[in-house]
Amino acid sequence: MPETFSILYEDNHLLVVNKPALLATMGVSTGETSLVTLVKDYLKKKYDKPGNVYLGVVSRLDAFVSGVTVLARTSKAAARLNDQFRQALVEKTYWAIVPDNLPSERGRLKDRLVKDDARRRMITVGKQDARYEEGKEARLTYQVIGRCRDQCLVQIHLETGRKHQIRVQLEAIGCPIVGDRKYNSPLHFDPGIALHSRQLKITHPTLKKEMAFESPPGDSWQLDRFGELSN
Repeated sequence: MPETFSILYEDNHLLVVNKPALLATMGVSTGETSLVTLVKDYLKKKYDKPGNVYLGVVSRLDAFVSGVTVLARTSKAAARLNDQFRQALVEKTYWAIVPDNLPSERGRLKDRLVKDDARRRMITVGKQDARYEEGKEARLTYQVIGRCRDQCLVQIHLETGRKHQIRVQLEAIGCPIVGDRKYNSPLHFDPGIALHSRQLKITHPTLKKEMAFESPPGDSWQLDRFGELSN
């Protein structure tokens, strides 16, 4: 069973949490647990709310991924935050552990992604592929911030927010995220995969001030082995 969430920030409009790996954000079958069901139950009990509790999901992480997740407690906050994400006004920083064979210490990846229905995953496609024009552009930058033997710790800034984007783009350059079997990592990682939403910077939906929320990865990352980080 996954751990439960921890609260990073809370006010009348906003709730920011650290989501554990192996907990789906939403979209589970009736009776199953997700981050949304847990947070709604928390709000219902804390504020003694009758009936259904409103909760807007404005940032969503894959079940295998841990880290900072932003939720809206009011429809006004949800609409304004969704606009920020849609206009790419949110700064999204992730950490990942990958094999130490990146092409450079830092770089920028730009691909077109399409869904491979047969394998239930995303893939990159080149200009020669008939699906290229229908593909969604995916862009990110990365920087190596620590090394340990044959692995490195990478800091990633997302420029776009496509499904499985970091996972598929790193796999496409021969550096699948540790533990990510769907994207061809031969290695085990517990819990989930070695991908963590490290920080989100947003403009508060009502206070109109920039706010940054961050959380460290779990103990299983063993960050000490990477030495002093360079970020």
